[in-house]
This record gives sequence, C-alpha cells and structure tokens, in this order.
Amino acid sequence: MMTPAGGRNDFSEGPKTWPSGPERPEEKAFGQDPPVIVILGPTGSGKTGVSIKIAKAIGGEIISADSRAIYKGMDIGTAKPTKEEMDGVPHFGLDLVVPGERFTVADWKEYAEQKITEIRSRGHVPMIVGGTGLYIDALIYDYHFKGPTGQKIGDFEQKSCTDRTEVKGNFLIIGIKWETGVLRERLKKRIDQMFSEDLYKETRELVEEYGWGSGAMKSDIYEYAWKYLNGELSLEEAKEQCFYEDYHLAKRQLTWFKRNENIKWLELEQIYPFVLKYIIG
Repeated sequence: MMTPAGGRNDFSEGPKTWPSGPERPEEKAFGQDPPVIVILGPTGSGKTGVSIKIAKAIGGEIISADSRAIYKGMDIGTAKPTKEEMDGVPHFGLDLVVPGERFTVADWKEYAEQKITEIRSRGHVPMIVGGTGLYIDALIYDYHFKGPTGQKIGDFEQKSCTDRTEVKGNFLIIGIKWETGVLRERLKKRIDQMFSEDLYKETRELVEEYGWGSGAMKSDIYEYAWKYLNGELSLEEAKEQCFYEDYHLAKRQLTWFKRNENIKWLELEQIYPFVLKYIIG
C-alpha cells in the first residue's frame, strides 16, 4: 500500500505548543486521549471555517476527509483553505497525489490513522473534517480492505447500512445541518465567488500539466470553467451547470450521512459552543 507524501499544506510537524488562556482544554479528563472530533456535512456547508475556529480553541489539528482535496494543484476548484484561512492550524490530507494517481479509501484510512497517532503524540486533538462519507465510515467503523493495494471508493459505494452499527474507537461525530433552500443559496454564492481569473488560470495550468485523461479533471467546477474558456458555455450557463452538479453532490452526501445514526446533527452556529463544552466542560 502506498504511503502518501504530504504537499504544500501538509504541516507534518505542527505547532509544539498552543497559547494558554481561558479556552485551553486543560481541565476536562478523557482518560488517556480526548476523542477524535469528526465534523462532516455536504459541500458548501461551512465545515472549514467552524473546524478552524474550534481547532484554535482546543489545540486541534485537522485531517481532511475530502476525496478531491487530495489532488495537488486543485486548490480553488476544490475550495481548499488557504494558508491565511488556516490561521496557523495544521492541516493534513491535502495535496497527497497528482491528478490521475491511484489513491484508495484504504490508503486514506491508513494515512488518517497515522496522523491521528502523531497528533495525539504532540498532546493535541485530532479533527477529521470533510464530506467524503466513505472515508469517514472507513475510519470510524474500522473497515478492513482486502488486497495489497486496498480498494477504490467505487468498490465500496454499495456497502450496506448494516456495516455502520458500532463505532470503533473514541469519536465525537457532528454533522452540519441546513435547510435545503439556505444550502442552495450558499452553493450559488460560493460558485459565483469561485468563477474568477484565479480559477481560470488554475484550470489552464491543470489541463496543460495533466490533460483530460484523468477522472479527477472531468468533474466539478474545472469541467465547466474549461467549457466556458473554450466558448462552449456562456459564463451564466457554466455557473448554472456547476451549481446543479454541486447541489446533486450535496444531496448524495446527505443521503449517505443521514443513514448514520451515530451522527449528532447541529446547526452551524451551535457546533463551536457544543464542542468546547464537550471538550473543556
């Protein structure tokens, strides 16, 4: 099985200490280790912002559970947090492989488990943040994979709900809930912001470097940005088609997550105080 190498956003060392203060998690005892905090939700639900805010308050380090963010060079189109947005919080699971390079759910699980161990060895709190349901299920339910190279995501998409019965380990699993209409508007606004000269530049560079032979390039915003750049779609048509792609993705993600009875669903503004109370008391 491959061992992914970290990319430009993979701060493998992490901070050695966190600032002291009233929000530092010093008083609540969880035994040997605090729980792994899992924050999940559909695309565009606000996972990045709230997870960074929580991490800064409790000494957390974030492991991305996003099957698109693993690709190097795909930054704007996958909504990776910038270094400024990370605000000093270590992030892992970004920029692991180039588009088209094989990377399985088994590879991600092995990588995430390694990072959890490393984060805990520094006395910090591991946080899993993302929207790829199978990545998260593989970790919290401790899926085992046959074969020397693991399995692709598609090989496990039909796994039964009966595989999600008992969480294997100490996890606090929180889902972000939104009313459908509000989530739609959030997605539209995000797409409007993402269609920019920076996205067009990134798209051209990806096409020049990797072409369209990889499935990583043939979905999400890059496809529509490229069609717009080549005159196949107007800007409004590209945005509209991209919105429907994202919206259907969000619906599929929610369908996957809602079958999981171990998720505690909270509104976005409820998550930060809930986690702090849970960790700090």
